[in-house]
Amino acid sequence: MIKLKNVSKRYSKDSIGLDHVDLHIEAGEFVSVVGQSGTGKTTLIKLLIAEERPTVGEIEIGGWDITKIPYRDIPYLRRQIGVVFQDLKLLPKKTVYENVEFALEVGGTSYHRIKEIVPRLLDIVGLLHKKDKYPYQLSGGEQQRIVIARSLAHRPKILVADEPTGNLDAVNTQEIIEILKKINEFGTTVVLVTHNKDIVNQLRKRVITLHGGKIISDEKTGKYRL
Repeated sequence: MIKLKNVSKRYSKDSIGLDHVDLHIEAGEFVSVVGQSGTGKTTLIKLLIAEERPTVGEIEIGGWDITKIPYRDIPYLRRQIGVVFQDLKLLPKKTVYENVEFALEVGGTSYHRIKEIVPRLLDIVGLLHKKDKYPYQLSGGEQQRIVIARSLAHRPKILVADEPTGNLDAVNTQEIIEILKKINEFGTTVVLVTHNKDIVNQLRKRVITLHGGKIISDEKTGKYRL
């Protein structure tokens, strides 16, 4: 599903994002990526969604070599990869329903299909009953759930969640993690980037640890050991 072969990303002589990384994530896996700030986690995400290009090496997503992906093909790639950022980027003047609907409209989905898809997505994240609310009327955890629903709009094969619980309390954090687990059970590959030790230890799934742009640990059933 995701393969990195000898991938390095150098921003300058003294700034290295990733350093000769080899990584293989199978379809349907739930993987936590951990590491201190500046260890390469953000660079990894940017490479996966083709926001950055590797300096050297090859990146393959679902059998597709995206190492030198043409800019015209990037939108198609990003339909395969749903991304949940800590920075929510919600549209404040649109309702919960409209925020998710907009992602489908931009992708050219028909009105008929949108009417079918949006309620399903909101049901998955437990927000169907608040579809007519605006983001400012919701809690931080509920706002993050809108982002998750929106990220699933094009039925991506991969979901990348970058610190999705960073600003949330323990209760909302647990709710978000349960939703991610449910999405993974549907067959979606989940890559969770997090600093939250408790989450990683609770999941008891694969843990990849980055340090200095290198993978220093890759455990099938791991813990947060930093």
